[in-house]
Amino acid sequence: MKKLVTKDIYYVGVNDHQIDLFEGQYIVPNGMAYNSYVIKDELIAIMDTVDQHFTDEWLKNIEGVLEGDKPTYLIIQHMEPDHSANIINFLNKYPDTYVVGNPKTFKMMEQFFHQDIPHKLVVNDGDTLNLGEHILTFVFAPMVHWPEVMFTYDATAKVLFSADAFGKFGSLDIEDEWDCEARRYYFGIVGKYGPQVQAVLKKAVTLDIQTICPLHGPILKDDLSHYLKQYDIWSSYQAETDGVAIFYTSVYGHTKEAVELLKEKLEANGTPKIACTDLAREDMAEAVEDAFRYSKIVLATTTYNAGIFPFMDEFIAHLVERNFQNKKIAFIENGSWAPLAAKVMKDKLANMKNLTFIEPTVKILSAMNEENKEQINLLADALSSDYKAMKELKEEKKPELDPKALFKIGYGLYVVTCKNDKKDNALIVNTVTQLTDTPLKVAVNINKLNYSHDIIKKSGVLNVNCLNNEAPFSVFQKYGFVSGKDKDKFADEEVMRSENGLVVLSNYINAFISLKVDTYVDLGTHGMFICSVTESKIINNVETMTYNYYQANVKPKPDTEKKKGYVCKVCGYVHEGDLPDDFICPLCKHGAADFEEIK
Repeated sequence: MKKLVTKDIYYVGVNDHQIDLFEGQYIVPNGMAYNSYVIKDELIAIMDTVDQHFTDEWLKNIEGVLEGDKPTYLIIQHMEPDHSANIINFLNKYPDTYVVGNPKTFKMMEQFFHQDIPHKLVVNDGDTLNLGEHILTFVFAPMVHWPEVMFTYDATAKVLFSADAFGKFGSLDIEDEWDCEARRYYFGIVGKYGPQVQAVLKKAVTLDIQTICPLHGPILKDDLSHYLKQYDIWSSYQAETDGVAIFYTSVYGHTKEAVELLKEKLEANGTPKIACTDLAREDMAEAVEDAFRYSKIVLATTTYNAGIFPFMDEFIAHLVERNFQNKKIAFIENGSWAPLAAKVMKDKLANMKNLTFIEPTVKILSAMNEENKEQINLLADALSSDYKAMKELKEEKKPELDPKALFKIGYGLYVVTCKNDKKDNALIVNTVTQLTDTPLKVAVNINKLNYSHDIIKKSGVLNVNCLNNEAPFSVFQKYGFVSGKDKDKFADEEVMRSENGLVVLSNYINAFISLKVDTYVDLGTHGMFICSVTESKIINNVETMTYNYYQANVKPKPDTEKKKGYVCKVCGYVHEGDLPDDFICPLCKHGAADFEEIK
């Protein structure tokens, strides 16, 4: 039976239930799929081959689709043997076929097969191949995850053939959730190459894609934004799950006892999700996946032969190999004499980017004592202070008024939340000022062009969420670069609310302040809301993000190469050509004064 992808693109891949370890190391209880495709047009193209153990099944699948026709091209996007092993077998059956690849593809082909390919078509990045109705464009994706990798975009069918990208473990005749096995696959195999994946994602977003055809895993058609978002999160080394992942080894159970106590304390503080992994007994690839997935991790192990226990040593090696970064990490060490585990672990991670080591380090001498239990209490609070504050907020019967929360106001950046009859909304502001302390009064300036301005003017209430230095650029994209007129910024999101019914952000803030508008002052382009404080709470003690910090550390550098015009200093939007005096940035709504000329 023919398996259609579109009206004239066919699936001819195979399922492998014989394999126990993929690439000799990854457990695959649901097998693997090796995907291959046929594009039937005036000229016929075959997309990649399959593993050497499935030659006959694959060729039979192709023969059933061709129905006596002859293929013109065999396009090789990736030379790893599970996709290229049958090139010669295919050419023996269809000797007049042209093999399509890039220079690096053919170099590897020589290394694998040690024989000439009689008919070659060498392509470069951006080259096109006309099959008749279908026009293919080759998009190079070096180091995703081999140097010769390329994607192929079919502009007619709006299909992206994505090589190993967007693949997952598991055969196609067993249904399981995409995210879990795609995440384990990504961090196991591609995780080291985040910058390269980011580069190819920037190319992908310029294409009109309706279907993604990877070389492993299912064909993706529904809600492609979800898969693209996941790859963006993974390849930019962002945390996907807010919570704490604990990884431990324990020889006689004493370190495990400390881990279980920490888990109990974290749960009591309202930590939304906690994962505990015994590195000696659980799948190492799953552990690596969780280390990248969670926002905070704890490493707990024993000193062993003047180093650390072997399974922890291996685990950290996997993290370092994959450019582990952007994490908060806590440590628990155990040793009966000369304990060195915490120092060894920190030294192994010393060259990783943007890691924050959380104190205190828990130091156990053989078995836990009362001092260790107090250290674990302090560590649990350090790991979960923001979760604890949110738990208290949810449970409070009366609104708290903490004047110290206003100490978080500076020349910073804030997410202001508000609400009309239909939906919640939010925007980014950088002008919040404390006016008096008795009574507590705050002024907030908002551009009249912002949708929230009119909502607040009508409702008379707002929340100021003080962003801290951990806020990623995606926060500014979400709340600052789209209008609430066009998009529900909290759609499908479970939110926390203050006493006034408005949203309090659950991440990346160090305090929130609920305000009731007393006076409105018209400032021409802006409106000033002079407000009384009705509720305020400190969430954590991470520094408030300043405008300078955002510019230097958060905002991506704009792509101005070979462009003439002006760039917005706030959001990086590039306006090509002359800049009118009354120009308003379409992303952040700042005026011409906040643009600088590209030089």
